[in-house]
Amino acid sequence: MSKIGVIQVGVGGMGQTWLKTVAASEEVEHVAWVDVDEQVLEEKCKEYHFSPHHCYASLQEALQKEEADGLINVTPPQYHKAISCAALEAGLHVLSEKPLADSIKSATDIVERAEEAGATLMVAQNYRYRDVTATLRETLASGRYGAPGQVQVNFFKGPHFGGFREKMDYPLIIDMSIHHFDLMRYILDADPKAVSGYSWNPQWSWFAGDASVCLFFEFENALSVVYNGSWCSTGAETSWNGDWRIECEKGVILSHDDTVYAAKTGDSPQSVASKGGKRSNQTYLLHEFYEAVTEGSLPATHGRDNLKSLRMVFGAVEAVRTGKVIEL
Repeated sequence: MSKIGVIQVGVGGMGQTWLKTVAASEEVEHVAWVDVDEQVLEEKCKEYHFSPHHCYASLQEALQKEEADGLINVTPPQYHKAISCAALEAGLHVLSEKPLADSIKSATDIVERAEEAGATLMVAQNYRYRDVTATLRETLASGRYGAPGQVQVNFFKGPHFGGFREKMDYPLIIDMSIHHFDLMRYILDADPKAVSGYSWNPQWSWFAGDASVCLFFEFENALSVVYNGSWCSTGAETSWNGDWRIECEKGVILSHDDTVYAAKTGDSPQSVASKGGKRSNQTYLLHEFYEAVTEGSLPATHGRDNLKSLRMVFGAVEAVRTGKVIEL
């Protein structure tokens, strides 16, 4: 099996997860790294035994000197458009960290650029590829509990990231909730029509922007979804996937601490066997990216589809900012 070569932009922070994933892959290998922090590059070269001769402070220099098939974009959202479009213009396929961009316009520009180039553009919505997600989706799709009518998703965490996330206006919605919004579409196999809600920042918050939110999404088929979340929780945290309650015509499907339970109406909830596959998270994403590049297949989280999840993000921002119901 011949590997495809990728340039990774951003090797600190979340970039470390991709360094590990690529290093363990039998299908993808790094040909170059790009990062503005020389110290981080030096540290990671030593850790991964990677040649500093293939490390660069700018993407343009890397594109001029290296031969690659694709690029992994692990930069902050405000840089996604410039990095992804430069790669696409150079003839590379792109696997971008979420969110796809820092605005719908920028994200749409990237998607259109990829489509014009005939290149793969894939977004790293890795929460789709976890055991709890597969189990929720397949349990609901079985039809055993009937059609869903109302859903509640609770997410409470208190991470101290430092860096750009703690300076964002709506850090939870833009940087984290994109995962849960994308899961709503994936698990429920439906798209939202409108969103309303409000956000706030608790007095003890270490974020500059609102780190807590309550949202109401109106989905297709009269399906309602309530989302309660906070990134400055002080205890009793949920998992990163959140806790889910899906009320259906003939019963209920639940997840708590990443274990799924289900019950027909009148019965007690029982745990559901895991439906996960061999690959998960970034490992799954990288494999799907490899197949898209080598076989021309369309990845599930391709850019055009991801715009629907991203519209939920910026629709939610507009809703809490204006106090209005925002059509999606």
